[in-house]
Formats: sequence, structure tokens, C-alpha cells
Amino acid sequence: MTDQGRASLLRGRRWVIKIGSALLTNNGKGLHREAMQAWVEQMAELAQAGYQIVLVSSGAVAAGMGALGWTKRPTAINELQAAAAVGQMGLIHSYEMMFKSYDIHTAQVLLINDDLASRPRYLNARSTLNTLIDHKVIPIVNENDTVATDEIRFGDNDTLAAMVANLIDADGLIIMTDQLGLFDADPRNNPEATLISNAFADDAALDGMAGESKGELGRGGMYTKLRAARLASRSGTSTIIVGGSQPNVLRRLFAGEQLGTCLEARQQPLAARKQWLAGLLNVSGTLVLDDGAARVLHGHGRSLLPVGVADVIGEFERGAVVECRDQNGILIARGLSNYSAGDARKIVRHSSADILGILGYQGEPELIHRDNMVVMV
Repeated sequence: MTDQGRASLLRGRRWVIKIGSALLTNNGKGLHREAMQAWVEQMAELAQAGYQIVLVSSGAVAAGMGALGWTKRPTAINELQAAAAVGQMGLIHSYEMMFKSYDIHTAQVLLINDDLASRPRYLNARSTLNTLIDHKVIPIVNENDTVATDEIRFGDNDTLAAMVANLIDADGLIIMTDQLGLFDADPRNNPEATLISNAFADDAALDGMAGESKGELGRGGMYTKLRAARLASRSGTSTIIVGGSQPNVLRRLFAGEQLGTCLEARQQPLAARKQWLAGLLNVSGTLVLDDGAARVLHGHGRSLLPVGVADVIGEFERGAVVECRDQNGILIARGLSNYSAGDARKIVRHSSADILGILGYQGEPELIHRDNMVVMV
């Protein structure tokens, strides 16, 4: 990516801005309201200038810890959920009061992975966010930690922010963190580390440059931010990872200053349905492809016919999201199955012309139609 590419990105009008826990809290002592006020002031200026802002804010658990007098992040799920329930109140109230001083309304939006895994709920969430944006309301999004469990959670707010960017077709995603950006080595251990200013999100060379999280308040790390940038890029959204504690960070970014790391989306945006399919974290089952079907899907993105399926794993209903993997377990595609697992098992390895005789009814000739499939490799 070039400096011109970054400048072009910043002309986009719809932005998701994510603020991490380490920035929002005073080392577990409650919300950092002075810093919050500074970011709100800058976001308000952007909104008043015509930018559409969705804020993804961490900090509920950390804020709850401060309110409850806890100095160490708990590990028990019930204690984490209790802290989130307490902290979410103060977090949202603080944002509401701060934005209100600029005559800007806010809305609380709490999501769990199931909300985006279900096609109807995905569309409802998309419609709600777009309606709020149309009414010049700033949605404040967080994972619903009070009810989310490990099986249904996004895992970190970097991933949540990327999926929200996909959801609303954002032009850009800004991830504000306690690091200045992505370096070619860990700057905490290597004084020679160099900040990467611009790159493509899918550049494999970046993998070795992102490390694990060292903080106790948040679940993220630079690796999750890189992963989030790649997830956002599936809908054509580019990402800027930037040190949020820098003075006037948003003003300076939108004024064109080269802050942080800009990770550009190389590919064209996917259709809305395919964004949803690509971003799903949970699927209902797996179709194991024979070698010929794997080659056809990988190379041409054609529909999947029953004759090309060697096995059906798991139990699922018609319309469920399933994975398509080759016989070595490599993920090839995801899509909406035209058949339940039980019926799919009866027709696999058979020609589509045999479906009526096998099932007693004439269903679709494809197990997955190409319009309901996204190739993942």
C-alpha cells in the first residue's frame, strides 16, 4: 500500500472505531474518563463533518473490576459476566453524557456470535445499525459478555469490530491500542524494531511480526488485530492500527498524518451474503469433498453437486451453514445446504438426476448453490 492509498482510504465516510481495554482503564482502577472525553470530542467533530461513526468499545469487564474493587481479572465465567454487567452500566452512561454535550445521540448495541451466525438476526443487526447511522446516532457496540459463553463469543473485540465493519460495509476500521502500530519486531524487546506504516492485510510476511497479548485487562494482542484486519478486508474494508493514547490521534489521522499501521484490503468487496458466510465463526456441519469437487470449487467456484461429496459430518437442517473440506481436512468453502444432514447422506455420491428416486421428492440439483457459497482459499 502507498501513502496515496492511505489518503484515498481516509476520504471514506463510514468508519468503525474500536477502543481497547488497556486505553479505557487506569490499570484496573476504573474508566479513564479524561481519555474518553478526548476521543469523544474528536469523534463528535468527525460526525459533525459528515462521517458516519460506529464505536466498538471494550472496557466493560475492566470497568466492573474497578467498581467492585477487584485488582486482578477473574477467570471464572460467572465473575467475568458479573463484572461486565456492572461495568457496562458505567461505560455506556459515560459515553452517553459525553456525546450528549455535542448534541449527539448514542445507542447501546450488545452482540454475541449467534447474532451474526443466524441469517435473520444478522440482517436484523445490519438493519438496526444502518437505521441508527441514518438518524445520525452513534452506535456503541460491545460483546454481550453478561450472557456470552466461550462457545458463542467472538473471543475479542478486535474480531467483533471487524465483523461490525463487514456488517455495515464500512470504508475503514480504526483499531486504537496501547501500541503505536504493527512493528517488524517486538518493540518492547528490540530497540531496532521499525513501525510498518503501510502494507496489505493479506501479506503473509506480517504473520511473524505479531505477538501474543501481554496485558491482563484485555483478551487481544497484535495478532488478533492482524487477524481482524484480514477479516475486515473480506468486505473491502481497510484497517488502521494506531496508538490511541497519542494526543489528537483521530484529528491527526484524518488530517493525513502518517500514524500507525494501515493494512489495505487487496480484494474487491464480497456480496453481502458472502460476507456473512465468510465471517461466520460457527458452522453446523461438514461436507467432505472428493478430489474432483475440491478442484472445481477451488478453481472455479461452481455449485456443489451431491456426486462430488464423499461424506457428511454432523447433524444440521436444510438452510444451515456448512463447511466444505477436502479429504485432507483443508477448508475449501462455506455455504448454505439445500438438504438436511440426513437427506444429504442419502444422496451423496449420486447424480442429481437420482434425487427424486432416492428421497421421494425432487429437491434442488445442488447440495450448495454457488450463489450461497463463498470459497475460502
